[in-house]
Amino acid sequence: MSDRSDPTEHVPEGPVPSSSEGRWLLDLVKVMSRLRALGGCPWDREQTEATLGRHLLEEAHELLDAIDRDDADAIRDELGDLLLQVVFHAQMAADEGRWDVDDVARGLVEKLVHRHPHVFGDVEVSGADEVLTNWEKLKAEETGVRRGVDEEIPVTLPALARAAKVQRRAAGWGAEWPSAAAAIDALREGVEALASAGPEDAEERVGELLFAAVSAARKLGVEAESALRRTTRGFADRFESRMADDGDEDLSEQEVHRLFRATDR
Repeated sequence: MSDRSDPTEHVPEGPVPSSSEGRWLLDLVKVMSRLRALGGCPWDREQTEATLGRHLLEEAHELLDAIDRDDADAIRDELGDLLLQVVFHAQMAADEGRWDVDDVARGLVEKLVHRHPHVFGDVEVSGADEVLTNWEKLKAEETGVRRGVDEEIPVTLPALARAAKVQRRAAGWGAEWPSAAAAIDALREGVEALASAGPEDAEERVGELLFAAVSAARKLGVEAESALRRTTRGFADRFESRMADDGDEDLSEQEVHRLFRATDR
């Protein structure tokens, strides 16, 4: 991205729009540097990118849990823990003379400016879905090489999230349903195919159905991964409430239906 104009040309003028104008972010960088310096914290000084990896994953999941619970205070705290991971990794790189937190921030500013030409340029978009499609095209432009549709998308991502990312990349190259209605029709076809599937192809049909569900969710502006987490939590809450009320009594088909559906239709 070095051949593009200085990204600071697009940074809005005026004070930083936060309660302390970013002062605490600067203080955080200073504190992290002190912890890693000689005479600092022994635990912080002995950490490596590899040893911090598991903490990064844990903090991301804890943030997702706070978001699902709609707990504003917990979201703030978990964002802080996640930000610590960013600053920590940047400080380790700075200690080794590779790059520092300013390089991280500059790269992010460049990326955001380049991938939002509808804000910082004269490109027009029809809505959020086209923004995501253009994002994948612009990513390819940055390297000049079109990557494989699933290249560099971690296989360790949750399956629904990975499917959505693969679909977004494919959409950037034209492989996309023209409308939400078309995606929902494909989902119905998947249900019908599963209903008639035999044991030998049931797994494949289930996979196709889930993939179609992710596609429909995308066209409706829904994150499938988040939706499933919320639905699973709702089911667990309804199930525990049912057990608390009636113990181990057998459930009728109607009661099972109510447990598996958040609302009756």
